[in-house]
Amino acid sequence: MRSVINSTYITLDGVVRDPQDWPSLGGFSDEGGRVQAALLEQCDAVLMGRHTYDGFAPVWSARSDPFSERMNALPKYVVSTTLTDPTWNNTTVIGSDPVGAVRGLKQQPGADIVQYGFGSVSHALMGAGLIDELRLWVHPFFVGTGTADGLLYRAGSAGQGVFGVPDHPDHRRNADQNDEKGRKRPILEVSAGGELVDVGGER
Repeated sequence: MRSVINSTYITLDGVVRDPQDWPSLGGFSDEGGRVQAALLEQCDAVLMGRHTYDGFAPVWSARSDPFSERMNALPKYVVSTTLTDPTWNNTTVIGSDPVGAVRGLKQQPGADIVQYGFGSVSHALMGAGLIDELRLWVHPFFVGTGTADGLLYRAGSAGQGVFGVPDHPDHRRNADQNDEKGRKRPILEVSAGGELVDVGGER
């Protein structure tokens, strides 16, 4: 079965929304750039909500570097009840039952699915056990702004996601981490400022 890998920017105060408005870190390190490129290369579909789509579409569609060309070429799935005529190449709108739709996508043949951003769609998928890996790109500052909708934490999210932590962020899925019922736990990986961070844990 295909995996859903969520890749999200986050600040020290838990803000995940509108990273384009945050202070600049000067871009990713070479290693961070390679990790991002490798993630997109291992996936053959992109999943996002409407807010992320509105930020991504005009930026990536106007670029022509190898990363952007792959992003533009991949099938993209946008969860939205208001988007009816997407202009970004290869975009399909999921207008209802995103949990059922993503569960169906995971069961289709193919490579993994990368999801960018972490909002209501991600919380619904996490609550349904459909996020297999969470990659947090930690920006080492507080922004001190935003609303509840812009935070990683949401009321009622406690207990929805319990993640296993690999003993080294080498981006190999750890199949040995199970919950108390013997089910495979999703994996958490963390980076800061474009550098990978060893966050400990056991295999």
